[in-house]
Amino acid sequence: VLLARVADADRRQIARAHLGAGAGDGSEQQVRASIPGKVVRCLVRSGEAVIAGQPLVIVEAMKMENELRAGRAGRVREVIVREGQAVESGETLLVLE
Repeated sequence: VLLARVADADRRQIARAHLGAGAGDGSEQQVRASIPGKVVRCLVRSGEAVIAGQPLVIVEAMKMENELRAGRAGRVREVIVREGQAVESGETLLVLE
């Protein structure tokens, strides 16, 4: 059980590390896949307002679901991926503005 908790904490830390500003000026944030996997659910649509910490996309990898959350409040500018799509580590899934 302890090993599972550590693994969950590591996945959350990796997911947060991949939520960074894309343009460097704070105007947009690219949400990227933290590990290779398959998009199982897109929880937001283009134009939708989101709050910090809101779940955005769920990516399945190694039979585990990884929930990627908004690093800040904003609006979804573009959803790049679709459900069922395979993604690589670091691939941009959606963009917030």
